[in-house]
Amino acid sequence: GEAMYYGVNAKTGNMIMLDRKRARCPNGLKLGTPGSGKSMSCKSEILSVFLCTPDDVYVCDPEAEYYPLVKRLHGQVVKLSPTSKSYVNPLDINLNYSEDESPLALKSDFVLSFCELVMGGKNGLDAIEKTVIDRAVQVIYRPYLADPKPENMPILSDLHKALLDQNIPEADRVAQALDLYVNGSLNVFNHRTNVDIESRIVAFDIKELGKQLKKIGMLIVQDQIWGRVTQNRSQGKATWFFCDEFHLLLREEQTAAFSCEIWKRFRKWGGIPTGATQNVKDLLLSPEIENILENSDFICLLNQASGDRHILAERLNLSPQQLRYVENSEPGEGLLIYENVVLPFKNPIPKHTQLYQIMTTRLGEGATV
Repeated sequence: GEAMYYGVNAKTGNMIMLDRKRARCPNGLKLGTPGSGKSMSCKSEILSVFLCTPDDVYVCDPEAEYYPLVKRLHGQVVKLSPTSKSYVNPLDINLNYSEDESPLALKSDFVLSFCELVMGGKNGLDAIEKTVIDRAVQVIYRPYLADPKPENMPILSDLHKALLDQNIPEADRVAQALDLYVNGSLNVFNHRTNVDIESRIVAFDIKELGKQLKKIGMLIVQDQIWGRVTQNRSQGKATWFFCDEFHLLLREEQTAAFSCEIWKRFRKWGGIPTGATQNVKDLLLSPEIENILENSDFICLLNQASGDRHILAERLNLSPQQLRYVENSEPGEGLLIYENVVLPFKNPIPKHTQLYQIMTTRLGEGATV
């Protein structure tokens, strides 16, 4: 069927083939120290999905590492930066966006998270600020819901105006914070989407967004992929989502909460998310983020730092013999955990192959594309 190759059993030498879509919960994590092979593992899986299934693949790429592979597979790279002419509208919505009759409730939740990131501060939005934002969301989507054509899709400047039109201090305060992203130098997200995402494999390159915009960019990419998952579900198609440098999302309360929502909701919508991170401790910072670990039936453990090994042994019930496979292991070697099965594996990719050259992130080894 659609079982894919994940290397060979380090004990027996047998091939390891599995179909994540048959798991109770197909969500996945790839955990390992820098240089342990996390990105290579993601790329190897992306290639298998592309060749073995009809599914779509989306990648959130904070370090611009995936474009050689995506280009070679004739996929689409969407580069988001202050100087790019590729635009993605954070207020895009499709009418399948939520299971409820009105998709606005879920979209309003996203806009609240977006505004919370924009306004910064440790205390987040207060109750009145949330109310004025929700009121503005209801106003700006009214024309589109009445007549869903592209030119009726709202953009950030519409949200900015709807806030100012309320003429109350709390709405003005939110509008002032948004002004930098509407009329100021960071207005890259104040445009209608001009990227026609037709390809089966798409990478969102957000490396050049800079510190101020990167966390907002990652939140917007998550929302775009959620929109595509809901569209694909109506066509009976699965959607894979790979998020490299996953710990960047977990640092901010808003993006972490949105990630937890994805890990909880994606399964019944035909979405298969995979996060790659080196920071196991980030996954255990709060009970909410801990849900990501608990809601992942596929975990790829590569080489682990000493402190993380002890945490994982306790959380995943690993024996000292099993832990040996993630202690000073070579790149691409470790433990594969699928539901209740734990297998030691090796998945080396020969360095002389074209595949290795378009997948490696080691300086000087990559192919020029």
